[in-house]
Amino acid sequence: MWRLRKPPFEPLRGPWKMNKGRVGWPIVGGACYDLPMPHRLPSGSAVHVLVVGDIMLDRYQYGETTRLSQEAPVPVVRVDSTEDRPGGAANVALNVVSLGARCTLVGAVGNDDAGRTITQMLNAADIETDLVVIDDWPTAVKQRVVSKHQQLLRTDFEASTPAAAAREVAERAQQHFRKADALVVEDYDKGAIRDPQAIVDAARRRRIPIIADPKFKPFAQYRGVSVLKPNRREFRKAVGFWPRESDLPARARALVDFAGVDAMVVTRGSEGMTLFEPDGSHLHIPAVPVDVYDETGAGDTVAATLGIGLALGWSRRKSARIANVAGGIVCTKVGTAAVTLPELNSALASEERPDHGYVSRQQLLDVVARARSRGQRIVFTNGCFDILHAGHVGYLDEARKLGDRLIVAVNDDASVRRLKGAGRPVNRLERRTRVLEGLSSVDWVVAFDEDTPEALLAEVRPDVLAKGGDYTEEEVVGGDFVRTYGGDVRVLSLIEDCSTSAIVESIRSA
Repeated sequence: MWRLRKPPFEPLRGPWKMNKGRVGWPIVGGACYDLPMPHRLPSGSAVHVLVVGDIMLDRYQYGETTRLSQEAPVPVVRVDSTEDRPGGAANVALNVVSLGARCTLVGAVGNDDAGRTITQMLNAADIETDLVVIDDWPTAVKQRVVSKHQQLLRTDFEASTPAAAAREVAERAQQHFRKADALVVEDYDKGAIRDPQAIVDAARRRRIPIIADPKFKPFAQYRGVSVLKPNRREFRKAVGFWPRESDLPARARALVDFAGVDAMVVTRGSEGMTLFEPDGSHLHIPAVPVDVYDETGAGDTVAATLGIGLALGWSRRKSARIANVAGGIVCTKVGTAAVTLPELNSALASEERPDHGYVSRQQLLDVVARARSRGQRIVFTNGCFDILHAGHVGYLDEARKLGDRLIVAVNDDASVRRLKGAGRPVNRLERRTRVLEGLSSVDWVVAFDEDTPEALLAEVRPDVLAKGGDYTEEEVVGGDFVRTYGGDVRVLSLIEDCSTSAIVESIRSA
């Protein structure tokens, strides 16, 4: 689900080795699938996800540590701020609405300050709530002490949800099935989900996709769910230790059959995520390379994203791949947190963006924005490049040295004919771009159908506009525009007696 990189404040151990977008991932069952990244999540409130489960308050106390206690060998934290966040099923609900869907949350809270704090936060997040409020029972609170981005201590204040309240939670949940496009059962084993089977059976009668996030109950108690989502520890508790990775698919298939679930997604931390289907097929999804600051709540984010994906009618594989990316993003945040729709779609888009070669016009704008966010200098040049010759290669090498990234914009076939006349281009657009993207000096190749690149220049706004030496600076098309925002216009060296027109004429004469 996520892959560790070393954060700036904490040394992490592990044989993690990065390549340019590809790594040596663990193989499951002899096959590691590398599928195209799925589409982005749509914006708006198109789907409604019902979340049922244990609700808790995550409280963070932040402060500075400068000494050890004289009473015991423990650090002394001078707390200077406290932050409360929704936890458990409430965090799942928060992730659902942060990703642009609507959400109803059903669960139980105490008639106390923590319960009222959670309710206020949920209402502020525009989450519809139907909460059982229990007198003389404490809302579950997980209190963490954090100093210099390190969690030093966690204290839990909780008591099992009374059986009568758990029955009411189940009854209230069923009242919301008619408007739900998906159901997420978030069972932290705190007592709100005493009988998951009753909730699952009622949801199946409504033909609602169901995602269940279990903890310590036998998996068979979730019989009938669309996707059961245990983490690595929960899965190992159910199937035992597996000596070889190749043994995993058979064990998982047996567990899927025994539990009677449609499919299972096992989140495996730094090893990624594996989807097991009832027909024995499986998909291993490599971990997303991120700087892991905190894994708290990553499973909540995955459950929420799976719920939205299935509510949209997407396949389990597509939903799992998006959930994998979302889980990785939330690990870059400190504490219990939610992933927003722009964050997720930006991450998905970055996976779709090629780092080299031919790109569409929109892809070019995306990769340029990403390069600029890294402080890189963008160089732009353009031409027909009908027959690539030594003059082209020389001036492209020279252009690349003017910045960090070189864009080569190429006239399409129709515009070449308008500019050069009948019989041109000699080589079709796909052949011309293929040769250009093979040059080490070229980062991105993009086509344009106008006679000049001025419209494309207005969109890209390069730092440098470069042209070959057969031009003067005043003759460079788009040069005046580039200068208006402080860009440079450069005319590069010319190799004599080397031009496409001369080469074509020589061939025709011969």
